Amino acid sequence: MKTIINALNKAFESRVRLGIMSALIVNDTLDFNNLKEYLEVTDGNLASHLKALEKEEYVAVKKSFIGRKPNTQYVITQQGKQAFEEHISALEDLIRSQR
Repeated sequence: MKTIINALNKAFESRVRLGIMSALIVNDTLDFNNLKEYLEVTDGNLASHLKALEKEEYVAVKKSFIGRKPNTQYVITQQGKQAFEEHISALEDLIRSQR
C-alpha cells in the first residue's frame, strides 16, 4: 500500500487544486471568474492555488483583453494532464486495494 500512496501527487492534495485540475481537464480553457464561481472560493485563495500549479507547469496562463477589459484564461498543460491522470489512477488503485 505504501507504493500506492507514494504515487499520489502532493500538488493535488488540496481540494481547490484538485477542483482546478478537474475543471480544466474537461474544458479547453476557463477564465479566472468561471473557475472562482465553479469552485466557490475567494480571489486570493484561487490565485494562490493557480500560482502553485503554474509553478509546477501543470497550468498555463493566457492573458488578453476583451474590449478594454483584461481577461485571464487558464489551460491544463500536457505535463499537467499526464500528472493529473497518474494521480487519479493512483487514487483508483488505492480504492481497489481496499476492497
